[in-house]
Amino acid sequence: MTSTTLADTRIAMVGAGVMAEAMVAGLLSREMLPAQHIVASHPREDRRVRLEARFGIRVVEHNADAVQDADLVLLTVKPQVMHTVTAELAEVLRPEQTVISIAAGTSVSQLQTGLNHQAIVRVMPNTPAQIGEGMAVWYAVPEVGDEARQRVRLALGALGMELEVEDEKYVDMATALSGTGPTYVFLMMEALVDAGVHMGFPRRIAEQIVMQTVGGSVSYARESGKHLAELRNMVTSPGGTSAEAIYQMEKGGLRTILSKSVYAAYKRTQSLAKEK
Repeated sequence: MTSTTLADTRIAMVGAGVMAEAMVAGLLSREMLPAQHIVASHPREDRRVRLEARFGIRVVEHNADAVQDADLVLLTVKPQVMHTVTAELAEVLRPEQTVISIAAGTSVSQLQTGLNHQAIVRVMPNTPAQIGEGMAVWYAVPEVGDEARQRVRLALGALGMELEVEDEKYVDMATALSGTGPTYVFLMMEALVDAGVHMGFPRRIAEQIVMQTVGGSVSYARESGKHLAELRNMVTSPGGTSAEAIYQMEKGGLRTILSKSVYAAYKRTQSLAKEK
């Protein structure tokens, strides 16, 4: 029978950054496991005190102390300190532990070499995970067994939606599409708000209108199950305002710019891995 909780799982959060904090909040709010089963590490005392006070978890200074009894080890450190952290953890990791990395541009093979450890999961989350509405795309090597995969699935579910992919290359693609995706959405929303202000709306009202329009459109698209082009055509009357707006967007190359931008982010993800 597939487990639906992590009650018997112990999790270590190495780095205790924003994404780790989001996962802790999601796990505890859903009562997936007790706070006593989570140990985090962070070099700053003020950060350790804050996390302990907010969640009731144990937060230690040294990474090696955090991972000692963990089943899942989540790496949330910045790419520039990853080499130092992996060298430190290589001395203490046990073969049965599963390491989950959210570092962009750090490949599974690089992690396996740096950690001297085989059971690696590579994840690309995004910032809406901070409110439990994230998208986490992940890849696990064959050495990660079924039970460990289920633990990973449940842990990442605390961030929002999780999707396991069959090849690591899709994590690089997800970095450009969903990991960086919120930036594209925020920029377009910002442009829409500015357009509203240009027409004469107070900024506060323009923001309210855009927020609901974007959020409602996403919910409608998800629930309707219709193709996005069909939904767009449903509100594009011949010679109407939508048709004129779409014409100007296509004329300005919006679709091409978006496609090129996402692909450029994808290529940058690949180049980051080569720089390490």
